[in-house]
Formats: sequence, structure tokens, C-alpha cells
Amino acid sequence: MSMDEQLESCGQRRKQTDALQLGPRKRPSATDPLVHYGRHFGRTVHALCNFQALLTNGILRMGELAETPEENFTAEERREHRIFQELLKSVAGLEERLMQGGDNVVDVVAELLTKGASGARGDDTKSLKGSVLNWITPKGQNLVPPLARNVKIDRGFHHERTGALLCPAGLDWSNLETKTKLQSGEIIVTGDQWPVFLYADYHYDPEDPWNGLFRSALLVCAYKHVFTSPSSVDREPKATRSGNARIHGMTRVTLPSIAYIATQVCLHFESVHFY
Repeated sequence: MSMDEQLESCGQRRKQTDALQLGPRKRPSATDPLVHYGRHFGRTVHALCNFQALLTNGILRMGELAETPEENFTAEERREHRIFQELLKSVAGLEERLMQGGDNVVDVVAELLTKGASGARGDDTKSLKGSVLNWITPKGQNLVPPLARNVKIDRGFHHERTGALLCPAGLDWSNLETKTKLQSGEIIVTGDQWPVFLYADYHYDPEDPWNGLFRSALLVCAYKHVFTSPSSVDREPKATRSGNARIHGMTRVTLPSIAYIATQVCLHFESVHFY
């Protein structure tokens, strides 16, 4: 090959892949609205829902089991169906899509809703990671010992601050014997024992256990962080983008959304990963 032919060949190769020019832009992919609805559903209705089973059982109740008396179903089945109906009401056109879709419509819808719910859960966990530590640190002071944002092993009952907040209502964290037994696992905390951080001013009234429950400043901060905007926690919201509540037309607090936020906060106090 002559020199001219070699230069011409090199020139052609440079035109095909020019390293000094920006490559072609990727086309923006439209997100299915069901992902959007799944995010809100996971935050406000049911955080850890098996959408595949929920949709399958719900369709059965609407079809083959439509004439079955309500009393023939268990309490859990009735609760499940109420959640299914709430999903249908919140997603326009979903019932028609399920009833008239093809064989794999349930799989597709369940996958999209799951993607939305799990995505929101992960985003909120990541977003709250540093903020929760800031909220539990007294103003102008430091936690002793300090807590690293990406290390959980020294949290839970192993740290004075997180231990005090996780201490079950009715127990006295300042009591050395109680603290030691919680740290050693001799006292096992059950699921029906509320941690004291859920109460207003972290105060539990044994004469009125419902007084102040789910009204702690910490929960309010986390709730506003997720549903209005992080900037709304300490001041009037000034975010340029609408918060999650406004995006989804949310006008009231729901019990599942309180449970969701409480779980998110608790996640950052624990010494182990869970969800």
C-alpha cells in the first residue's frame, strides 16, 4: 500500500471514530407512570408489598371469587384486598389494563410497581443518612464518640445516643443494669415495644401510652424531609422542584406513611442492616 493510500485509510478511520468529538446523545427513555405510582404507594400505603401476589389475588377476587361472601375470607385476605382496591383507585386505568391485558400483564405491572417502590425506599434511605445524624446531634456539640455516616457497627445499643433513642418505652436507659442487658441481648426487644424516639420530647407516659406517640420532632423532620423537601425541615420550603406530597396530590398524613418514616429513621439507628 502506498503512502497516499495509508494516509487516506487513516483519515477514513478518524472520521468514523473521532475521539475529540462528543459522541451521539442517548435518547431519553420515558419512565412508565406505574413506576411513579409505585414510589408513592410504597411510601404511603405499603412499603414491602409483594405486587405479584397482590395483583394475582386481587384479580381472582374480582373474577372467579367475586360471588364469594366477604366472611369467607380471613382478616388478612380482607386487608390485602382493601390494599388492592386502594391501588386501583390511585392508578388511573389500572383496572382496565389488568382485566384486558395479555397473559403477562400482571408480571409487567408488578415489576414496574416494585421498581418504583424499591427505588423510592433506596433513595430515601440514602437521602436521610446524613440528615438523621445531624438531627440527633445537639446543636453546637459533637456526638461522643462520633458516628461515621457509612459505618453502622457502633450504633444501636452500642452507642449512648442511639441507644437512648432506641430504648423501649417504659425502660430506663439511664439505669446501668437495663443498659447493660440491652447491650448484651439479655433483654430482647420485641416488635410490640415502641422505641422512645417515637414520642414527643422522647417522653413516655405509662399512664397514657398513646400520649405523644408518633409526634417526636425527629419524626416530623424526617417526614418533611421525604414528603415536602429537605429544605422545609428548618424553614419554609424554597425548593425549585415540587415535593413528593405535592407531586402525588397528597393532602393528609397516612398511618402507613408514618410507619414508613419511623422505619427509615430506625434503620439509621440500628447497628445492623435490615428492611
